[in-house]
Amino acid sequence: MYPNLYYVLNDWFGWKINLFKIFFTFGIFVAISFIVAAYVLTLELKRKEKKGQLTFREETIETGKPASYMDLFVNGLVGFIFGYKLIGAFIASRQADTDLQQFIFSTSGSWVGGLLIAAVLVFLKFREKNKKKLSKPERRVVRIWPHDRVGDIVILALIFGIIGAKLFDNLENWDRFIKDPIANLIAPSGLTFYGGLICAAIAILVYARKKKIGLLHLCDAAAPALMIAYAIGRMGCQVAGDGDWGVYNSAYISNEPGKVVKSAPGQFEQKLVADSLYFLHGHVIDPNGEKTFVSDRDAQTLDKVPHKSFVGPSFLPTWFFAYTYPHNVNEDGVLLPNCEGKFCRALPQPVFPTPLYEIIGCGILFFILWLSRRKIKAPGAMFSFYLILTGLERFLIETIRVNTTYSIFGIHPTQAELISVLLIIIGIAGTLYFNRRYKAASSI
Repeated sequence: MYPNLYYVLNDWFGWKINLFKIFFTFGIFVAISFIVAAYVLTLELKRKEKKGQLTFREETIETGKPASYMDLFVNGLVGFIFGYKLIGAFIASRQADTDLQQFIFSTSGSWVGGLLIAAVLVFLKFREKNKKKLSKPERRVVRIWPHDRVGDIVILALIFGIIGAKLFDNLENWDRFIKDPIANLIAPSGLTFYGGLICAAIAILVYARKKKIGLLHLCDAAAPALMIAYAIGRMGCQVAGDGDWGVYNSAYISNEPGKVVKSAPGQFEQKLVADSLYFLHGHVIDPNGEKTFVSDRDAQTLDKVPHKSFVGPSFLPTWFFAYTYPHNVNEDGVLLPNCEGKFCRALPQPVFPTPLYEIIGCGILFFILWLSRRKIKAPGAMFSFYLILTGLERFLIETIRVNTTYSIFGIHPTQAELISVLLIIIGIAGTLYFNRRYKAASSI
């Protein structure tokens, strides 16, 4: 596992640059997912614009104005924050024992660095506006197409997606949240995809309605982008080991920290007994004899520890079916030998690497959506198809994932299962409705 960029560079090239510890791999993959999604969305919007399904909106803008005090203030504020933290982190990284994650979310930083970057950004904004300044500002009418607004859409998706993902995750894990609200809110792990999808979708739909963008065609264009973004985001989960793994695979055991072998009959149960402190209370005894809390995923009894047994085919590597997530970003599990510093733990027993399955599954579903986009004619049907696919995918993966369950009329679904079923129902209803409406309109 690579919890942050420091571990990537150290493993691949042998570089030990402490500054890179602030760049968490999960965040990097999230950024990549947004970039790729923006590109895919832009392609689809342009295609729909050429077909006449989406059109431009005329807006009046004023050009030739010098930089306002507000422009300079905003640029200066952004520059100060970045300089204060990033240059401060660079200085702090020279001390190997500095916790850079904690530093980033503290009030510490470099005043000189903040003022320096602020001055640079203020100057650049002033020069940019000064180059375009006219003796008399002009008002012009410009055409703005939907694909021109992808930047705004991505920013809205980023802000409200993260808020929604954090909100839903902490609601799902309320007991964990109330123990340490601040730590859970700023933790690099702990994001619920459906929470982000719902909140981001609401914000974007409000924005699209305000800008008079056809909502159904916008949703259809977003379907492939959402699927590929989710697949790439799950790459971050897998690489960082952020806790989105599955139940234990009892067909395998970890005979030593970080190592996985096939289990003989009864061995998995023996391992549960040997590590009962972890499975029942989330604690481990480290080699120095210290008792350490590492996990909040504890079971009431050992026979209720969630697990399934599946032996993978020999032509695939063992980690495809049973993995202990060494060096995971959650620092969950037992200590690895000959490892110093943070992120030196691996799960005591192997689990199903469900993020890996979602990377593959959602990658395939993206290509299905991409190849279907020209064939599905009814506005709204493409997005309905996406809802069915994403709901089915997530519902199936939940059968081997560990999540908080709810008790409803004697059944115990997870939050994701409830939302998945709802999405499938909405998707089926939407497919029937939009296709019927399209056929009726075509027959007139």
